[in-house]
Amino acid sequence: MHAYVVFAHPTRRSFTGAVLDALCRGIEEAGHTFEIGDLYAMGFNSDLSLAEYERETNVHGNRAHSPLPADVRAEHEKISRADGLAFVFPVWWSDCPAKMKGWFDRVWVCGYAYDYGLPNETFPYPPLSVARALVLCPGGNTGDALHQSGVAEGMRRIFANDRLQPGVGVDQCEFVLLPGTEDPQRAAQSRTRNLATARRAGRDFLTAEAGRGSG
Repeated sequence: MHAYVVFAHPTRRSFTGAVLDALCRGIEEAGHTFEIGDLYAMGFNSDLSLAEYERETNVHGNRAHSPLPADVRAEHEKISRADGLAFVFPVWWSDCPAKMKGWFDRVWVCGYAYDYGLPNETFPYPPLSVARALVLCPGGNTGDALHQSGVAEGMRRIFANDRLQPGVGVDQCEFVLLPGTEDPQRAAQSRTRNLATARRAGRDFLTAEAGRGSG
């Protein structure tokens, strides 16, 4: 089986980059393959253009026949080759980095991740359909702090109940927070534990038993 792994961090030499490596190692250990979409290295444009906005809102009444940008089509092609999607990014100000959010804004287009069920609107590409998604989020704060503030549950709901839910074409989503990476008392222990969690998640990700739901 094959995974498309979307990575959003300015450098692979970060702890988030180490999480990516651990995840991919686990995927390989399970006998699967992967492709990495490094959004910063790709120079992925996270800004929705005026033309894209007008297409999404059907300003000109020809949304289904309006061409998609080449970089968006390229992401759709990578996803079409995958049995599962994985996302690796840090927790920044209670959410993913802006580049990751912009990826969803631009790639989850009308006719692909959602539509309005209009009888005369037929899109020339198949809708999103993927069996499972995995989200790995390293966070500097402790797990207690992220849960008490509501950040952990808020992010889980955003991904499992909105961005990566069955209504957009993702059958199952697991959200895994990897906290405490900057905890001055236990950072080393937290990082070791989090890397082990990421590697294990990679091994389990594409297996039939991986359908644990959001967590």
